[in-house]
Amino acid sequence: LMGLWTTVVLGFTAAAFGGRAGICSSASGACSVVVAALCASHGPAYLSACALVAGLLQISSGLLGLGKFIRLVPHPVMLGFVNGLAVVMTKAQLVHFTQGGKWIGVASKAGASLYGVTALTMAFVKLMPKITKIVPPSLGAVVLSSIVTKLFKLPVKSLADVAGAATFKGGWSVLPKIGLPAVPFTLATLKTVFPYALTMASVGVIESLLTMQLVDGIVDDGKRGSTKKECLGQGYGNFLSGLTGGIGGCALLGQSLINVQSGGGLSKFSGMSMAVFLALGIVSFAPLLGSVPVASLVGVMLLVCQSTFSWSSLRLLRKIPRLDALVIALVSICTVQKDLAFAVFAGTIASALGFAWKQSTKLSASNSAENDKKLYELNGPLFFGSVTKFKALFDPKSDPKEVVLDFTNSRVMDHSALEAISNLADQYGDQGKTVYLRHLSSDCAQLLKNLSDGSLPPYEVIESDPSTDPVYGVAEESSVYQNVQINS
Repeated sequence: LMGLWTTVVLGFTAAAFGGRAGICSSASGACSVVVAALCASHGPAYLSACALVAGLLQISSGLLGLGKFIRLVPHPVMLGFVNGLAVVMTKAQLVHFTQGGKWIGVASKAGASLYGVTALTMAFVKLMPKITKIVPPSLGAVVLSSIVTKLFKLPVKSLADVAGAATFKGGWSVLPKIGLPAVPFTLATLKTVFPYALTMASVGVIESLLTMQLVDGIVDDGKRGSTKKECLGQGYGNFLSGLTGGIGGCALLGQSLINVQSGGGLSKFSGMSMAVFLALGIVSFAPLLGSVPVASLVGVMLLVCQSTFSWSSLRLLRKIPRLDALVIALVSICTVQKDLAFAVFAGTIASALGFAWKQSTKLSASNSAENDKKLYELNGPLFFGSVTKFKALFDPKSDPKEVVLDFTNSRVMDHSALEAISNLADQYGDQGKTVYLRHLSSDCAQLLKNLSDGSLPPYEVIESDPSTDPVYGVAEESSVYQNVQINS
């Protein structure tokens, strides 16, 4: 019952204040997993406190604009996320086909009914759009399969059988009570709750933002979701969920896909109405909801799992870079074995390190004579990853008295690159030689001067030519740029 009311409160609030239409939020398995230990050790009241604190953290992330960093998540991580999530959802559905750790046989009447109702529901979902587009396929399929189950008195478990009759007794008595969680308001309680709340907030925000990006790609309405609003919507929803005795949650990819595929991706009212109708069902039509066969919902969810999994990623495995394929596998495995937040962080870090390594191998230099000088023409980016290779390209002891470094086909990317250039010039200076730096951007030249307290040493000369020098910025702290004029 706590999970149902969490879905009502969170679903309505997140839809009303969230980042885009079509997203459905609910009590989430991804969030529940990370707080299971808290519930086991301290009781359900601490779950509500955790949801409340997680909501505050998500609101803070929205106000600080932290949601925008979701754009740093690479596409292979997205593919790994949806594939891993599809596997997790499929495993959750397969539990219904087991009993005592063994698969339920098809030969028994109960087994035949279970598999039959599941398959029938899946068939209805596929057939409904061909019959009528007025009724959402998933809803129509569940209603029809429920009717068939009742007519033939099939021995399948209903929601009331699984969740308990008390959950679906209905009436005003099942309404949640509004108030602060029944936990001691002490620093010790905060220390206990905070680590779980932080993890829950991270998992919730990441899954919600990734779901929003996927919905953006599915719904062709010319609109893009707002990461700030989505963080705030999830935060408001979890905070209110905590005040109503809920357990917290996040946006669900499966529910959102069902909603979008049913035509609910154009208005926020689709997510809000889901919560409203669920609340009405709990209060007024609880016995009817309780009679819905679990097998019907399993059939719908198995189709959602099938549509969630990115089958195209399997065809691309031999066509994409090996690193991207490894990232897809890494994120998928981590999503299944650990949790979503860990999986996304691990995948993003692996992608970033892989990208940095690839770029670091692209730096090279060709040398030639220019009058009495030795000319080095650099190719490729110079940044922290390629600094070591940059140093190995030069021989200050054997080079002539004057050396030219031409950066026409190179870019100085960060502070490590600036330090490498300055240190190389010092090495030539120690040998009594002069280095000429050619085709640097104006701000790069100024930043090199800043490294030398405002003026370059006599052995480090910048050849400036505004007509041919490139214009680009260096990834430096804003304070370093205070006195730097960048051409535009």
